[in-house]
Amino acid sequence: MTGLAPSPAATLAPLAALRPLLAEIGDAKRVRVAGTPGSLAEQAFARAWARLVSGEDVGAVAYSETAAAVARARLAGIDTGVLTSAGLSDDEALGVLRRAFDEVAGPLDDGLRDRLRASLGPLPAPGPAPALAGALNAQPRAGATAPGKPRVVVEPPESHGDHCLTVAVYSVLVAPVVGADPVEPFLLGLGHHLHNVVLPDAGFAGEVLLGNALERVVATLEERELADLPGPLAGRLRAVLALRPGAEVPEARAFHAADVLDRVLQVHHHARAAAFTAAQALDDLELVHAGPVQGYHLAVLGAAGL
Repeated sequence: MTGLAPSPAATLAPLAALRPLLAEIGDAKRVRVAGTPGSLAEQAFARAWARLVSGEDVGAVAYSETAAAVARARLAGIDTGVLTSAGLSDDEALGVLRRAFDEVAGPLDDGLRDRLRASLGPLPAPGPAPALAGALNAQPRAGATAPGKPRVVVEPPESHGDHCLTVAVYSVLVAPVVGADPVEPFLLGLGHHLHNVVLPDAGFAGEVLLGNALERVVATLEERELADLPGPLAGRLRAVLALRPGAEVPEARAFHAADVLDRVLQVHHHARAAAFTAAQALDDLELVHAGPVQGYHLAVLGAAGL
């Protein structure tokens, strides 16, 4: 037969090639630098909110923060500020960012990759972030829970800022796969846990126990946070939050794909961490790497029985 719509599995097939990059980007939840509190993802979350409340264009924030997240997959906390303070020119610093970006950006949609690469560069230093950003960076996520079962506690827990920033970035990267404009899903990713500024996270098990009160609790707490934001930004957030309940439109599909990918990749991270062995570090990752003193290092380890 002809004229049949492609199956969801066929449409979503490009996600397999994206998965390794998404996993690397998600590791920004677990990377920190001296002198600035919070993970790199939490720092980006607060900066994105500060830029938005300062009135910066949502699209400019979405593309530049996503581009920075892609480069951060390999550069971690090395950014243009660090590089220029170490004596590099602006052009040299940009060259470093572009090399890091190019090293991992192959699986991205061609048009999106070009748009993101053009957005690389120094990120604005806006005023203070709204209080909600600090609260969500401090609010731990529950992790995997199920009704009627004890909670599985994993350490350290990610924060809601970690999760929301990562979902926002993933939303941009998967948007071309589902035919979505990337900007609305990015904003929805940043804002979809506003209620957790006040509501501690008890996971799906807690939501089930809230029962019929869940929707009212979420709406009340969400509106409380929206009321403290600049009017135009609050209005735009209300519009994208209305996309959250379903997956009928491309922008909602991009968000929900990003959300579920982040939740499951987070579980995979904890599983990998629990199974990590010294042999992997020594053999697969070449912890004792090639160099002028490698032979001596290996002799030391052999003598020590390591």
